[in-house]
Amino acid sequence: MISDAVIARVAAREAERFRAANPRAFAHHAAATGWFQSVPFHWMADWPSPVPIVAAAAKDATLTSIDGQRYDDFCLGDTASLFGHSPPALAAALAKQADEGLSYMLPTERAAALSGTLAAMFGLPQWQVTTTASEANRAVIRWCRGISGRRRILTFNGAYHGAVDDAFVDLKDGDAAMRASLIGQVHDLRGTTTVIEFNDEEALAGALRGGDIACVLAEPVMTNVGMVLDAPGFLSTLRALCDETGTLLVFDETHTISSGYGGHGVVHGPKPDLLVVGKSIGGGVPCAVYGFSAAVADRMAALNRSRPAGHSGIGTTLSANALAITAMDTMLDEVITPAAYATMLRGAARLVAGLEQEIAAADLDWHVTSVGARVEFLTCPVPPRNGSEAKAAMHPGLEAAIHLFLANRGILLAPFHNMMLVSPVTGDDQIDRLVGGFADCTKALKE
Repeated sequence: MISDAVIARVAAREAERFRAANPRAFAHHAAATGWFQSVPFHWMADWPSPVPIVAAAAKDATLTSIDGQRYDDFCLGDTASLFGHSPPALAAALAKQADEGLSYMLPTERAAALSGTLAAMFGLPQWQVTTTASEANRAVIRWCRGISGRRRILTFNGAYHGAVDDAFVDLKDGDAAMRASLIGQVHDLRGTTTVIEFNDEEALAGALRGGDIACVLAEPVMTNVGMVLDAPGFLSTLRALCDETGTLLVFDETHTISSGYGGHGVVHGPKPDLLVVGKSIGGGVPCAVYGFSAAVADRMAALNRSRPAGHSGIGTTLSANALAITAMDTMLDEVITPAAYATMLRGAARLVAGLEQEIAAADLDWHVTSVGARVEFLTCPVPPRNGSEAKAAMHPGLEAAIHLFLANRGILLAPFHNMMLVSPVTGDDQIDRLVGGFADCTKALKE
């Protein structure tokens, strides 16, 4: 057990070390008064450092700050750069497209090839492009409600599906509750969103057999509340119950694309009716896609024929712009390949083994879990089975101290929890430095 006093002492020491090493970052934020909280978007202020690091450039799996600090980057833009920063093929394709125009509100020749690649990779025949995964999830929820005639969706407690209001419902003492952190919500979401614990087959069966759920929106592995793996047989039961009750199954694979080529549903099964993927699929260019089965496409087409002409509430002007199409086509054709995944998974296995060895050496009751190239260590003895257990196991102060310790030694983790991503261009030397830095941190915390 690491005491709060030790954590506070390590955190204070590391904050001073950061302050001394990053004077330009402090000056930058002091001058950035036109930005709310000194950053262009509020979550950029969520890093545990006294002020956020200010990026100057990034290449492959290395990020450089305006203070000249070089970081082994295991955050990788919180998955946006999962396959490395600015792959050469992507940089060249974007430069060419920029010279030819960025957004036409018309399809391009390249889009036809992209749709075929998406179908082959993910196993779903029909696709649409949005600007973000949040927008894709929102569109999918609308389609599912529209074609099913049902109002409710089902999500899992602690799940995160971007900025989609419908998913911001939690369980509190066993009852559905509006997420207290949701700003400006004026409608009670509990009338249209059912929330249950992940891995709870009994609750799942009870909810779906009520016959009023349009779709289940799920990550096949929960990844934004720490990491919660699916219990053996849970996903196959989920698929079977959806089939039994006429409920559409949606997998949000924005994070679990780390599982392997084609994502978790292709690598491990089962296959969903609809699939959302964002962030990494464009290499960092804002874009996302959602795919769906032929049966779902037929129902969508029938709904379109039956509704009045006019705005559908689905889509934005910049959706499927030429730059996004080029980015995705290049990434899927030249960067996101089976060979890239083989390298990523080998590196992730090296990282998991190294962290487990150091946890054992430090005699800590922590554990490491992973989904493909996505790795997390959790500062609790037993892997959580659901969102409630995962939230209870979190130790924000301890996690922040670890992150800051590592950042001061040139290693970046995602700021929100203990997530580490291994890209196809992450070197063994970078993995070994992370493991070594982690070992040094555990020693400091046990002094």
